[in-house]
Amino acid sequence: MPTFQAEEAVHYDNRITRLVPGYELLHQLTTAQLQVLLPEQAQILVVGAGTGKELMMLASQQPQWQFVAQDISADMLAIAHQAAVAAKVDDRITFLPTPLVRGQRQYDAVLCLLVLHFLPDNGDKADLLAAMASQLKVGGQLFLADLMAPHSGFEREAQLTVCKTLGLSDVGVERMRHNLTHEFYPLDNMRLAELLDNAGFDTAKPYFQALGFAAITSRALP
Repeated sequence: MPTFQAEEAVHYDNRITRLVPGYELLHQLTTAQLQVLLPEQAQILVVGAGTGKELMMLASQQPQWQFVAQDISADMLAIAHQAAVAAKVDDRITFLPTPLVRGQRQYDAVLCLLVLHFLPDNGDKADLLAAMASQLKVGGQLFLADLMAPHSGFEREAQLTVCKTLGLSDVGVERMRHNLTHEFYPLDNMRLAELLDNAGFDTAKPYFQALGFAAITSRALP
């Protein structure tokens, strides 16, 4: 799994919007649902928080929500911390630069956006989902967005075409083409459903789809 250190962390925000069609919309839809679902004083865990895109959006919408921002990249979290200080919301965010482990059921929601496809399906995906389930209160909501297995033989090329229109360079397109084949571990819907069930989540409900990227929400079961 990439750790996005140094220059990769610095340039992440500029690059990701060229790689994920509908990136801004994904965050807007996630935020809107959390606003409807959660109480005024909710506790939210953001897994793979990166540079804090969703943190800043969520913190700006609800002044009493508290957050834990987890990421294995200290460099990414340092950027998120700077953004939080600038937005004057750092007093509501705890930064956790370590791998996520199983814990107590304390969170109202867990977000894991564009993270799971970096993990191989050799137990690593299952372990992360189980760790997230263990952190959620019964009935708490998981919001999961990921690169999924293609639905057609031309979907990946369509993704790359969109990436180019979003401003990705020719070199970037070829790098992404390589990564889609060799660096990512996307699931199909059936396998994702199986892993969610094994981890202790109920049936997934989709809320976003943009070519190869999709997002679902699911509740933690007792």
